[in-house]
Amino acid sequence: MILASWQNNIISNNLQAVKELLAKSKTIAVIGMTDTTYKPSYYVPKYMLDQGYKITPVTPKLKQIEGINCFTSLSQISNPIDIVQVFRRSEDILPHAQETLEIKPRAFWLQTGIVNLAAAELLAQRGILVVMDRCMYVDHKSFFAKA
Repeated sequence: MILASWQNNIISNNLQAVKELLAKSKTIAVIGMTDTTYKPSYYVPKYMLDQGYKITPVTPKLKQIEGINCFTSLSQISNPIDIVQVFRRSEDILPHAQETLEIKPRAFWLQTGIVNLAAAELLAQRGILVVMDRCMYVDHKSFFAKA
């Protein structure tokens, strides 16, 4: 089967590409981040922050998380973003994908259990790498944790 070239930008099952993405990225905008410490939408980005990544929370409900100012939308962020990480339901993803096109990050990452093929196609066709249904915390630990 021949894939359209944009389909190569959906890297969810390409572990080497996922590893390279995490290795080369430094900034992560987190849509749906919370300050509720037992939720993955808190402890996954907190782990990435502790690993040296710059985290930018995107949530209209909070002013700050971990002393970091929150934004209500991606368009408010002035610094370059490598990865847009999303903690929202699958059916809520498309508007975030459309907004992501405006800031042109390296990748769009949907956490475990989150899949939206229309959003993936939209972004991948425009050269943005897409990861769906994967946990950034689990992947980072498996690739980079010291034994």
